[in-house]
Amino acid sequence: MLTMAVAFLLDTLIGDPRTRLHPVVLMGNLISMLEKILLRAEDSSTAKLIKGGVLTAVVIGVSWSIGFEIEKWARSIGTLTAEVFIEGLTLAFMISPRSLADAGREIHDLLMVGNIAEARRKVGWIVGRDTDRLSEPEIVRATVETIAENTVDGIISPLFFYLIGGLPLAVAYRAANTMDSMIGYRNEKYLYFGRAAARLDDVLNFVPARLTAMLFITAAAVLNLDYRNALQMVRRDADKHPSPNGGYAEAAVAGALNIRLGGFNSYFGRQTFRAYMGEAIEILAANHIMSAIRMMYTATILFLTFALIFGT
Repeated sequence: MLTMAVAFLLDTLIGDPRTRLHPVVLMGNLISMLEKILLRAEDSSTAKLIKGGVLTAVVIGVSWSIGFEIEKWARSIGTLTAEVFIEGLTLAFMISPRSLADAGREIHDLLMVGNIAEARRKVGWIVGRDTDRLSEPEIVRATVETIAENTVDGIISPLFFYLIGGLPLAVAYRAANTMDSMIGYRNEKYLYFGRAAARLDDVLNFVPARLTAMLFITAAAVLNLDYRNALQMVRRDADKHPSPNGGYAEAAVAGALNIRLGGFNSYFGRQTFRAYMGEAIEILAANHIMSAIRMMYTATILFLTFALIFGT
């Protein structure tokens, strides 16, 4: 439990270093290398499924093994301080509250001074949709949705898997999530090749997504937000999301802030519609980004607190 607190503290104080040696960058390099070796445009659907499964198994196996060796080394030193610091530092690379908050604050600050063009550019760094024509409310929506979803992927899930399986499982989870973000797309190239990675990510996030929704509802109560509406929106809207997990965090945040998320998005010039989450009681504005960041941090602290209480 102390290791998770150290990881969170390190991330909060220092954040993610931008280096080619960052573990998640190295995971991405491994995934890209294996994709180049395995994937061929002329492959049949079955061949792509098998090769994608091989890539997924190799990446998970390598990542789990590295996590295991780091944990083994840390515990072989023989001092609790060294063990907690080494494992905490490694786990800090697996979570991203600081970078998520920094991205949100930067977009908030740009909107507050009326720099819509730069806010569009910056939000394009954290979402996959087209952003060059987004209005201010749409920029806010994209940012809040990202903060909500990434509270699951980038914070609660890695901590959850560390809690139940130590550093090896936390590192393996992060690798699975990285694979999903790189090859888990429903397009011609990755529909079959990335299916194993996408399904694995869905399975791994099933419990953490629902846990995050509960944490967000509790955070709303702590922050004097509309926790009753957060609970109602999770019950009503969470399962409408195209992802089996994505709607839980979004619906909880939307309900707590009395805003509506979801709607029309453009990807490479093509319009798509995603089910609405929440009710548009308030007009989306920059202050909702800061509220989402506060909910993210509060939910994380609540998770760490509950882990300490119930894990001892």
